[in-house]
This record gives sequence, C-alpha cells and structure tokens, in this order.
Amino acid sequence: MIPSDLRFHKEHEWVRLDGKRATVGISDFAQDALGDIVFLDLPKVGVSVKVGQQIGEVESTKTTSTIYTPVSGTVSQINTELKDRPEVVNSDPYGKGWIAIIDLADPGEVDQLMTAAQYEAFLISQKKG
Repeated sequence: MIPSDLRFHKEHEWVRLDGKRATVGISDFAQDALGDIVFLDLPKVGVSVKVGQQIGEVESTKTTSTIYTPVSGTVSQINTELKDRPEVVNSDPYGKGWIAIIDLADPGEVDQLMTAAQYEAFLISQKKG
C-alpha cells in the first residue's frame, strides 16, 4: 500500500508534509528494487538543498543508488538511527526508515510532486515500459 498522505518524486523519493517541514525517504518500490540496504550516506544538517539535487546515497547488496531531494530548503534533521541500522529502510520505508527532514524554502513545490495515486500509475507505466 502506498500511503495517501505522501507525495512522490520520479526518482522514487517521498515527502510527508508537516506545515513548512518535509520528511523525506525512499519508496517501498525503491527499497525493494535495491534489495538489502547495508549503508546510507546521509545529508549534513544545515545544508541548503534544491529540488533534484543529490543529498546522499543508498548502498545495498545489489547496487548503490543516489538519493535526490524532491524539495528545496535546509536539512534540519537526519535519521541517525540509519547509520547503525540501515535495514530499517527495508522494513519500514514510510515510517522509521525516513532519511531527512527539510525546512521548506517554498512549500508550494510539493504541489509539483505526484500524489500516491499518480505514483502508483507511474509505477505501472514503468513496469510496462
């Protein structure tokens, strides 16, 4: 199930909006495609980021993948638990597996992201293509 309160970027990152703050993570589809996650290179707190910018990497037993930010702003918090327990992204990608919290520069940017229904349709179109 794709949580209906999330917005999605085409690179499979999600955003959960809370006022002018956005929690960011990778989708269940992404973690499943990556396989067992063994390491995350997380962004630094205080760094300014712009939509589409690389903010980290996920290493799995299969590959290394870039994490892109779906929103612009300032990284205000990172999920430090992932340093010791990166596998949490596999077991709970939409909950305890969140990656960073970004204080938004422009909350309106979230409207440019896919809704859960649009993301589900996007995944179906990707499988067909």
